[in-house]
Amino acid sequence: MAAQSGFTPPGRLGNPDLKFLDDERLHPELRKALVAADFQDMLPASWPTDLKELHPLLGEQHEATNAMYSMTPLGLPGDENEPDVGPEEITIDGQDGNKITLYVFRPVTKEPTPCVIYTHGGGMTIISTNAPPHMRWAKSMAIKGVVAIVTDFRNAYTKEKHNPFPAGLNDCVAAVKWVDAHKSDLNISKIVLQGESGGGNLACATALRANREGWVDKIAGVYAYVPYVSGKYGLSKEEKLKQFPSMVENDNYIINCASMKSMSQYYSPDHMDKAEAWPLNATEQELKGLPPHILSMDELDPLRDDGLAYFHKLTAAGVKVAAEVNLGLPHGAALLFRVVLNDAHEKIQRAIVAFAKSL
Repeated sequence: MAAQSGFTPPGRLGNPDLKFLDDERLHPELRKALVAADFQDMLPASWPTDLKELHPLLGEQHEATNAMYSMTPLGLPGDENEPDVGPEEITIDGQDGNKITLYVFRPVTKEPTPCVIYTHGGGMTIISTNAPPHMRWAKSMAIKGVVAIVTDFRNAYTKEKHNPFPAGLNDCVAAVKWVDAHKSDLNISKIVLQGESGGGNLACATALRANREGWVDKIAGVYAYVPYVSGKYGLSKEEKLKQFPSMVENDNYIINCASMKSMSQYYSPDHMDKAEAWPLNATEQELKGLPPHILSMDELDPLRDDGLAYFHKLTAAGVKVAAEVNLGLPHGAALLFRVVLNDAHEKIQRAIVAFAKSL
């Protein structure tokens, strides 16, 4: 049928050997920048399944990604004139006898403002919380008029030990409860959860935990960018095509299914079916009563259909939810490429702040 109509399916659906930089849909300015930087795939094509074998490989990816994040240009002309919004570092108690650092960015205002609690990407497993793109993301939100708080949750991977689910989620829950108890001190009017990729998972999962425990009224809304929420990355190709075709269409575009499968197993080895580990597992009853959500996906992302599927589940449960797909962008590009893709960076930033203020 495709041959008769002349239609070629997009990405690797139409050409299994298509390279990321050769996909005609890719934003031309990003292609130009990546070619100039001699972009190379960072992720191995195959990953071990044994958790002990996976640990050192995740360590390598953690260090390599941190190095890449540190080298990615983020500064723009005029940044030197931005107001001083922080961050201030605050240490709070976690529920597992641990300490959690919060990085608090405050807008220059005397009026109570919404708070956006941000959780970073990395599959809930790797990448440092205070990596420059994460801190710039939060600073950009604070400059636009919200208190932005970055939660230094426990990654599942640390050099010293494995912190599987629910360690990171417990830290996110503790942060929300602490912020809610200190709203007056922080000059906060309401709380919105926001994260990208694995951080999007944690934002959605925190809302699910709050809903189950009966304190979801403390959360005004959730904004998840490129959310990593299905845990289904090891499905056969046939099942991916039925349920999540973007996992085939965009596989190995910045990220790949092989890595996502291994990281998901490392994050929640004993809880792959649990909704608070993988929100797409949530039943209609678990979703009912959640606050408004916005889901923002990138067109050239293997995770695109994670977000689309979660949108449909939320809608079926009666949750107020909106969704969008950012054309021409690979996974998380608006956060990482502030200079090259400043329009995309600013668009999502404005959307998050407007969402928070509208609730």
